[in-house]
Amino acid sequence: MKVLITGGSGFIGSNFIIFMVNKYPDYQIMNLDALTYAGNHENLKDVQNHSNYSFVRGDITDRQLIDELFRQGVDIVVNFAAESHVDRSIQDPDIFVKTNILGTHMLLYAARKYGVQRFVQISTDEVYGSLGETGLFTEQSPLLPNSPYSASKAGGDLLARAYHETFGLPVNITRCSNNYGPYQFPEKLIPLMISRALHDKSLPVYGDGLNVRDWLYVEDHCSAIDLVMHKGVNGEVYNIGGSNERTNIQIVKTILAELGKPESLISYVPDRPGHDRRYGIDAAKITRELGWKPKTDFETGIKRTIQWYLDNQGWWNRILSGEYKSYS
Repeated sequence: MKVLITGGSGFIGSNFIIFMVNKYPDYQIMNLDALTYAGNHENLKDVQNHSNYSFVRGDITDRQLIDELFRQGVDIVVNFAAESHVDRSIQDPDIFVKTNILGTHMLLYAARKYGVQRFVQISTDEVYGSLGETGLFTEQSPLLPNSPYSASKAGGDLLARAYHETFGLPVNITRCSNNYGPYQFPEKLIPLMISRALHDKSLPVYGDGLNVRDWLYVEDHCSAIDLVMHKGVNGEVYNIGGSNERTNIQIVKTILAELGKPESLISYVPDRPGHDRRYGIDAAKITRELGWKPKTDFETGIKRTIQWYLDNQGWWNRILSGEYKSYS
């Protein structure tokens, strides 16, 4: 079995590759990543010499490269490759449209051309928009994205759906809640707050800090994708959630308490445009149909995550300094 994992040097992708290389030693795992700002080849140093792992540096919008890779034989595609930071999408939407829509199209086109057995499109709960104080997103919820990032992800999802409906391509779409855990790029909420708190810097919190997210430990997400990849029903969407809703300010205060830092480090800053108030995932479908449940409660997961960042300060300090870009 040859599995092409795009965006595999990023946060979730690298965790998934580590998971797959170790669980399936008879699979050939190929990682295609452009190593842009959030892609870090150092994330995979523990598996880079494994015989069942290979790396190709390249962009999913490069039609010639994509065709060459698929011509060599690809059984399954798992597409993590995406621009994913909302703030960056507000500042520069162009690259989000290019990667998340055009890049997804390039992969789907090649997957159809060369007859892949399954195409798993990794998406986000942000495509559903914002919830009120009650209710959960289901797979039938309308797509109502509110940022250039989430709109571009929704566009990629719709292309994937269309390739299934029009051409019969065996596609699955997974939509996850906020992931956390090892190797997350330090501009994201949890690693940002950990790194700033350790340096006694102010912790910027948008608005009133009461925006709610559902938090999913990254290893649990990997196990869910594994199930979808092997047992998902063609054409189906699967929501993947952690059932751990927390406000942003709760997250920040938890981190400060774990690190023994004062709450006086918190600094409220003006809210960002189009900031969704609440996300919540109903993961009943993947539990019912594929038997998946998250194993990591938030209290355990956040302690494990904070400890990882404490034990790997060299990793994120190299990112903050820019040194990680020279890693090969």
